Amino acid sequence: MKTVLSSLALTGALLGTLACGHKDARPEAKHLPKVAVSLVAQGTPEGGAWVAATLQSTRTAMMSTRMAAQVRRVMVQEGQRVAAGTLLISLGDEDLQGQLKAAETGLATVEAYHRRIQALQAQKASTAVELEQVEAQVAQAQAGVTALKANIAYTQIRAPFSGVVQSRKVNEGDFVGPGMPLLELVGDGEQELVATLSEQESKGLKVGAKVKFEAEGVEGEAQITGMAPGGDAYSHKGTLRAKVLKPKGLRQGSFARILVTGLAVEGFSVPRSALVQRGELTGVFIAKDGHAELRWLSLGEGSGSYLPVRSGLKPGENIIDRPGALQDGQPVELSSGVSHGK
Repeated sequence: MKTVLSSLALTGALLGTLACGHKDARPEAKHLPKVAVSLVAQGTPEGGAWVAATLQSTRTAMMSTRMAAQVRRVMVQEGQRVAAGTLLISLGDEDLQGQLKAAETGLATVEAYHRRIQALQAQKASTAVELEQVEAQVAQAQAGVTALKANIAYTQIRAPFSGVVQSRKVNEGDFVGPGMPLLELVGDGEQELVATLSEQESKGLKVGAKVKFEAEGVEGEAQITGMAPGGDAYSHKGTLRAKVLKPKGLRQGSFARILVTGLAVEGFSVPRSALVQRGELTGVFIAKDGHAELRWLSLGEGSGSYLPVRSGLKPGENIIDRPGALQDGQPVELSSGVSHGK
């Protein structure tokens, strides 16, 4: 009996010790003081919205050949500026040159025969049929020589216009086939912006309208020259092209942003003054049930004091303006009135 009582007493003592230890180890909740905050209304972006675009030349050519041959020589390098008609790549044409000599010899032979038939015809010593046959042979031989000269010309790749060599696809000694890309040439002169827009984004835009853009840290102006409807089965977006009016001479392939004023932005937006930055994340504080709730957002680009919200926010939620050092879960007291920030 004493042994049983001793065990029970020991068990009770251990449970009491564990309970006390657990109570002492429980951390106390951090006390956050209540702060007064002001709200800001959701709105629409000011001054339009930015649309991503690419800057490129209105004249771009991917050089290729219709012949199967070996690259004999590459005369240009990437980044080199060339004039129209400059020889860029020379392909091997030994076989074609041999065929051309044979064809020219055959043409000379049939032309000599044609002259003899003509002389006999003048003497009434040949028939009209013989003369027609030899004339057909001459025409056929001439066509063969012309075709071979054209094929030889395809082995000499020349610049169709003045520009800059954007990329080189082959080296000397490579074997190339018909239609294989050899070299990309970007023309001098006019440049254009190319962007993809959804049906919602393209509302209010039309060919001939002027838009502002940014590229390489400078501002410019462009004029819309073409708008194709959305043809992509996945994004349902169309293509916008805008001719660059100023400045000139920007780098080809540069990233650009087109400012489209009056763009119908789907959804709503928040002011820059309400944004909270935590590393690479951006969010806002929402006043909810007397506390500040931190909400991470996915934002679009805008040119004014408001940025469009892609996701993370519901219409009508109370956004806290200028949160400062506010913390998630901190009690808040709303100030009277709502700022519209415009």
